[in-house]
Amino acid sequence: MSRALNKLTDSAVKKASSDGQKQRKLADGGGLTLIVRPASKVWWFRYRFAGKEKTFSLGSYPEVPLKDAREGRDEARKLLAQNIDPVNHRRTESAKHRNAAANTFKAIANDWLKRQEGELAPGTIRVTRRRLESHIFPHIGQIPATDIEPPLVLQVLRKLETKGKHETAHRMRQRISQIFRYAIADGRAIRDPAADLRGLLKSAPTTNRPALTKPAEVGALLRAIEAYSGQPTTCAALQLAPMLFLRPGELRKAEWPEIDLENATWTIPGHRMKGTLRAKRAGKVPDHLIPLPEQAVTVLEVLQRITGHRPYVFEAIKPGRPLSENTINTALRSMGFDGDTMVGHGFRATASTLLHEMGWQPEVIELQLAHRQRNQVAAAYNRSARLEERTAMMQQWADYLDNLKKGGSVVPFKAKREA
Repeated sequence: MSRALNKLTDSAVKKASSDGQKQRKLADGGGLTLIVRPASKVWWFRYRFAGKEKTFSLGSYPEVPLKDAREGRDEARKLLAQNIDPVNHRRTESAKHRNAAANTFKAIANDWLKRQEGELAPGTIRVTRRRLESHIFPHIGQIPATDIEPPLVLQVLRKLETKGKHETAHRMRQRISQIFRYAIADGRAIRDPAADLRGLLKSAPTTNRPALTKPAEVGALLRAIEAYSGQPTTCAALQLAPMLFLRPGELRKAEWPEIDLENATWTIPGHRMKGTLRAKRAGKVPDHLIPLPEQAVTVLEVLQRITGHRPYVFEAIKPGRPLSENTINTALRSMGFDGDTMVGHGFRATASTLLHEMGWQPEVIELQLAHRQRNQVAAAYNRSARLEERTAMMQQWADYLDNLKKGGSVVPFKAKREA
């Protein structure tokens, strides 16, 4: 703009007052006007569009100084030259910014997490949210989903790889992909950039949970468990963990109606077994039957006199709650078995390894471990059809553990059974 267009000065704007009037108008030229009121000064740009006189606010003084007001006026005049109404243009841009804020990756991810409530287990949602907040949101959380490209996602996931968090990187790629698929279905994104990254991340190194698998070491652990003095429910859980080799959550959340001491069986309902909430609700996760060896029945009969009147078999000190997920591991630590040596979940690996060495068929061991089979009908059939073999295996396993605990022979029984 030429200087002839401008009439006001910084000093004049600063000193301008309403002089007792309701308001005064000081023109700068080109449609820019300073509206002076007793308590405020506001910049207006007056123009005509489609035959109508209109006003476009450029902000208040001193937040918007004279120089900035003139720049705003000049930008508005450029829009008019393109037959664009400055007021409508501002509304459109504001709407875009609002949409962008609502469609950032973080906003969409939080919406997706809310929709997963009731679909995913609370613990899974909690872990996913924590990982997103720690590893993903700081890098792409505030970026609109439509602006996120595969290289950017890969860059974020590579940061996890460099820290050795390979499994987390793979999990996060899957979660990011799920979030984008949700965004696409909701009309807030047009493609899934994480889908293009399949096969580009390093394979997660195979790691097994710490577990003792040498008979002599297992014997020492069993003797430590026998000598452990703690809450009766914790002691009982420790005695049964190696004997029944259940998943820790399946063990500690046991309820008395599941256990039939007269028939020496424990039936864990499908909704408490490993599987997605959707599969559990659809009844696609079968109940898991555990034949109880004599030693397990003895432990449970004693415990029944303590917690039999309560819902949970292994009730915590606080009534109405099962043992916490850290109880077994904490007890193992107190006995001298650190996290690199043995964990609660490790009893499953211990049993699997030694039962194979004892000659039991892999199919029978897998059934007792309740590892998922692709064919659920076949799985249900096998759980029933091979019950006799599993009953014999569980009793022999308990006897074998007793032998190890006494420090006796550690030679496997070699009790291989025909299919």
